[in-house]
Parts: sequence; structure tokens; C-alpha cells
Amino acid sequence: MSRKSDPFTVDLTPELIIRAYQSGIFPMAEDAESPDLFWVSPPLRGIIPLDAAHISRSLRKTLRDHPYQIRVDTDFAATIEGCATSGTDRDSTWINAEIRRLYGALFARGYVHTVEVWDGPDLVGGLYGVSIGAAFFGESMFHRKTDCSKIAMAHLIERLQAGNYRLLDTQFVTDHLRTFGGIEIPREDYELRLADAITHQSDWRALDAK
Repeated sequence: MSRKSDPFTVDLTPELIIRAYQSGIFPMAEDAESPDLFWVSPPLRGIIPLDAAHISRSLRKTLRDHPYQIRVDTDFAATIEGCATSGTDRDSTWINAEIRRLYGALFARGYVHTVEVWDGPDLVGGLYGVSIGAAFFGESMFHRKTDCSKIAMAHLIERLQAGNYRLLDTQFVTDHLRTFGGIEIPREDYELRLADAITHQSDWRALDAK
């Protein structure tokens, strides 16, 4: 079982959320309507090893040929809304109003980043996550057109590799993430990797200079 706390009885701040990530735990809600959050620390943690990330041949072709524009950090509100909206890739969501508030505040402070896939004026896929030191914690992704969440993830991996990140934490592993090389590791192993990653520097914008 995951270590799942009772709902919070203290006021949450962006600073507390950052300390939680540095300690290997993260907040979630039961569903979009729930007013409460709880801490989660899975016994098996999902990661994508950045030195062994895999992009399939078919996805490489999609990346070469797709007509979309990739942007970062231009529209957090639309990205988290996409992640929170039930649709083609989910029946429900855990992103409630408090998650939106907290991660919006973290975005304003430069801790949260987005990868966005645009088709003209339309946001058709994307993801968001938290960056601390050389660790990136993926939170959620979505797509409104085929493969657009995969395009966002492939771009994220390239960006993290270019920026000297050491850890890509996916929290859990899905079949979708396994196609990128996602694996599960014991909590103790994860905590060692985390402790190392957050003490190093990274550059989210390094890819833009290439």
C-alpha cells in the first residue's frame, strides 16, 4: 500500500509542498470535488531513467512529421485544466481546486513547468510538473488529439536531458509510461536518487539555446 495520510488539518503553502517533494511525498485529492488533500508515498516509485529513456520508432516518426507547435510555460491555467478535464484519456480526475491553487502559486514562483502541444490556437496536449534542483516530478498529462501527450513527454525527456536533470519522477508507472522506459523502484532506492538529484543544479531552458 502507499503511505496515505489522513486529509490535511493544516494550511498548505507552496513552501510546504516543496519541502514535501524534497522528502519524497506529494499531495493528491480523492477527486475533483473533494475539498481535502492527503500525502502519498508509494512503496514502489515510478521513474523514467533519463540515461535509458526510450522513444519508439513510430513515435520518432510522429515527432518528425507532426504539425504541432511545442511551447513551454506559456499557459499553466489551460494546461492544468486539460489535465483536470475528463475526456479521451481519463474518466475522472484527482485535480481539485486546492491543487490548482497550490500549483498555480508554484508556477508563479518558477517551480512548476509546463510542456504544451498547440495546434494553431488550440491546446491539444501537454503536461505539468515540479522542478527542484536536478529532479523533475511529473504530475499529470493529457491529450485531445492522438499522440499529443506522447509528444509532450518526448519533449520533456529531451529538455531534461539537455538541462542536466538527474531524476524524472513519474510517481506511478502506467503502460503509457513504460513505453518511454518507465520502471518502478523501491522507496529506499528512490529516496537515495532524490537526495542526490535535489542537491544538483539543472537548467530548464538549456534546450532553448541549442
